[in-house]
Amino acid sequence: METAFIIVCGIAALAALVFVWLLANSVVRMDPGNQTMQDISTLVQQGARAFLKREYTWVFSFVFVIAVLFSIVPMLYPEVQLGWPTALAFMLGSTMSATAGYIGMSIATKANCRTTQAAMSGGLKAALGVAVSGGAVMGLSVVGLGLLGLVIVYFLAKGNPVIVNGYAMGASLMALFARSGGGIYTKGADMGADLVGKVEAGIPEDDPRNPAVIADNVGDNVGDVAGLGADLFESYCASIIASLAIAASVATGMGSESTVLTVIPFGVAVIGLVASIIGVFYVKIFGSSNPQGALMGGTYISAILTIIGTAVLVFAIGEDWTGVSVVAYSKMAPFYACLIGIVSGMVVGFMSEYYTSGHYKPVKKLAENSQSGPALTVTDGIAVGMESTAIPVIILAGAVILSFHFGGFYGVALAALGMLATTGMVVAVDSYGPIADNAGGIAEMAHLDPSVRKITDNLDSVGNTTAAIGKGFAIGSAAFAAIGLISAFLVSTKMSEAAVSLINVKVIAGLMFGGMLPYYFSSQLFRAVTKAAYKMIEEVRRQFREIPGLMEGNAKPDSARCVAISTQGAIEGMMVPGLIAIIVPPLVGFTVGPEALAGVLIGTLISGLVVGIQAANSGGAMDNAKKYIEEGHFGGKGSDAHKAAVVGDTVGDPLKDTVGPSINILIKLMAVISLVLGPLMIA
Repeated sequence: METAFIIVCGIAALAALVFVWLLANSVVRMDPGNQTMQDISTLVQQGARAFLKREYTWVFSFVFVIAVLFSIVPMLYPEVQLGWPTALAFMLGSTMSATAGYIGMSIATKANCRTTQAAMSGGLKAALGVAVSGGAVMGLSVVGLGLLGLVIVYFLAKGNPVIVNGYAMGASLMALFARSGGGIYTKGADMGADLVGKVEAGIPEDDPRNPAVIADNVGDNVGDVAGLGADLFESYCASIIASLAIAASVATGMGSESTVLTVIPFGVAVIGLVASIIGVFYVKIFGSSNPQGALMGGTYISAILTIIGTAVLVFAIGEDWTGVSVVAYSKMAPFYACLIGIVSGMVVGFMSEYYTSGHYKPVKKLAENSQSGPALTVTDGIAVGMESTAIPVIILAGAVILSFHFGGFYGVALAALGMLATTGMVVAVDSYGPIADNAGGIAEMAHLDPSVRKITDNLDSVGNTTAAIGKGFAIGSAAFAAIGLISAFLVSTKMSEAAVSLINVKVIAGLMFGGMLPYYFSSQLFRAVTKAAYKMIEEVRRQFREIPGLMEGNAKPDSARCVAISTQGAIEGMMVPGLIAIIVPPLVGFTVGPEALAGVLIGTLISGLVVGIQAANSGGAMDNAKKYIEEGHFGGKGSDAHKAAVVGDTVGDPLKDTVGPSINILIKLMAVISLVLGPLMIA
């Protein structure tokens, strides 16, 4: 049965990639608009490709070094299974993640001008269809390539968790650099464009006279398309792998039970993939004058279909089983765990929408307070984010308890997989946002009729909300995935309950150290963004000052220089945060012990979860408060409230697009590195 399910998984992954190819072709065949629109889109494409080329060059140098270290482990520790097979799995995980990001980013940067043209010629529904198709390429590339690579590794490794875990570590490493590097790039450019263009020069957003606008549009793609894709690629694969690792450790003594627990994660992944494709079709077919309703409808349909499909799967093949603690669980326990994960993910997503959407009280009140100046915008925006952590954390804590009750640590891992099963749809909806944002920028820079910008702004506003939901979903799923990985780490290192109890001083010290890490990690990202933004601001001011006729619209800005500044700032800025995540687990595990490392992982998870939610929602709320004012409330564009909101948005940008998303990966990368190196720590 296990082999049959693996084959089905491989076929489903290939089918998803065929669908990606069809969607990509449909996007490319669409009308790209006039020559000016195409030229702008080409500049964005070139900038995005140049950044990814440099970023991937740096990341794969790390990948190569780590793979070599894995390969020589048997020379030092012959009894440990780490070796060249794990190194190959690690490299494949990195490569698949990078490939998914490159494919998604390439089509997203081609979809932007086509979305603008569709808005001009076909209206809202046509533009929504193009943007969703572009986003779906990223979403289905993530699940298709992620699942295909995992199937290949699992099949060749014959299910050996030591080798399979290497695949998750490779995906995690790529995700960290893609998210942090992309976040630094996009926010350095965005802050430079806004502070000099909108605040100092008083010109509109995306004005073609602004040298940083192209870099800003490039950043949307490398941060919110390629970066997000790598983030959820890693979570998706990690949740499956954590389930498989724990299933392999269940000491039942009955092969049939072990096989059932192994095949269920593969089955849930296939069901979620099919449900995501159906959800994409729903949005494309039923997209109407209410794009947010269509996008959320597709998301809910995917979730409901996954629930139904998982119930049927578990009912058909499930068996009563016994966990590692000799606790008996019912055959339907895996379904209950998946259901808990799906529902809790939807609740966390809705809470992110509530605290960041202009349709609800928190953002409206934040916009109103902006009438009193930027200080209140910032303080209230931070307060909104802090308040927004309460319900999601309570929901996630309850979900962990319930999923553990139904299925032990295996249930917790399956809850993470349930939440992430519809990753294809979630990433599609989230990647749609940058495409819509770029489409609005092209409409502005190409001097199209204001009615076109009105349509793209409508799409962009929805994109901000779906992005906030995606970020809430990402941090919630990161917490679940990390718990599954930490559980697998504890099992792999054979630690007893006494070893990781709160009376162990090493565990307490680890908790304290781990609780500090997300804050120190965030400080390095903030400084990297600040440094990149400073250089960008100076460059934009220089061009306004030194290029004759630029402000009058009689000369073109040097956008390539701004792209180069953002690229260099991102590459330099992502190194220290990346090294922190890579070095801490082996440093603590080998010098102080695996018990201390367990404390570090749990401390990082707890504080990182709260910091991640707060950062994402504070930034999202301040962004949408600005957009709410721009719709005509409290004086509209150019008012004092708008100027204050622009400052607030600038403060919130690195929170929501750099710090918040990167914290997700810090949590997961440290956990998966610990899992992979666990056998060495007890050798």
